Amino acid sequence: MEARAEKTHGCGTICLKYLLLLFNILFWLAGGAVLAVGVWTLVEKSDYISLLNSSLYSASAYILIVAGVIVIVTGIVGCCATLKEMKSLLIAYLCLLLCVFLLEVIAGVLAYITYQECFPLCYQLNEELRQNLKMTMQQKYQQPGEESVTQAVDKLQQEFKCCGSHNYSDWTDSVWLQVNENLVPDSCCKTPIELCGRRDHPSNIYKVEGGCIMKLEEFILSQLYILGAVAIGIAFLQLVGMMLTCCLYRNLEEEHQ
Repeated sequence: MEARAEKTHGCGTICLKYLLLLFNILFWLAGGAVLAVGVWTLVEKSDYISLLNSSLYSASAYILIVAGVIVIVTGIVGCCATLKEMKSLLIAYLCLLLCVFLLEVIAGVLAYITYQECFPLCYQLNEELRQNLKMTMQQKYQQPGEESVTQAVDKLQQEFKCCGSHNYSDWTDSVWLQVNENLVPDSCCKTPIELCGRRDHPSNIYKVEGGCIMKLEEFILSQLYILGAVAIGIAFLQLVGMMLTCCLYRNLEEEHQ
């Protein structure tokens, strides 16, 4: 019995168990980071979602949030499987790690390819977003039932110090201008006050600074790079966990033969 117990709790198995427990702690921390980045990304650009014509931007963040939630369950299963040395739970733990790994790789790949002009499809998507932002501003700004768009446009122009989609003249063809005395919205003004948009001199509005589309693109691209880097970086951590799990499973198989 003593020889069997000594074999069951061999040095290699004990080391693997502690390493796997340490990995689970890091895994939980990483899962919290993944969840936080996903939520942060959605909150940061939630005001701009109504201006975009594609759900791919938020898709990456939602995938990270789902992966973060799965990590909590996975960590619990991993600790139970490691402490109790249950081979069936180890297999379930390995499958969950693989699922999280795939989710984060998908999120990372989506984040990196969505907003880069790498393929004709990416370029086409980029052009569609440019045209969509212009049409949204011209047709929906300060229209009934479009309060979210109006708020997003005003915040966009003030936060990025810009006016219009491509430039301030985009407002010339807007539905809003037909029933308004302003030349541009008040949010185009460097010091926004009521009716300040009646004067479009460069000293008063963001006229020479250009339109908002390029600055919005840069903002979204930086968000996607953060998403991609976090997702792919943590995905490689999962590889370590999967290797440790396989090694522990193999050791338990050999020691219980």
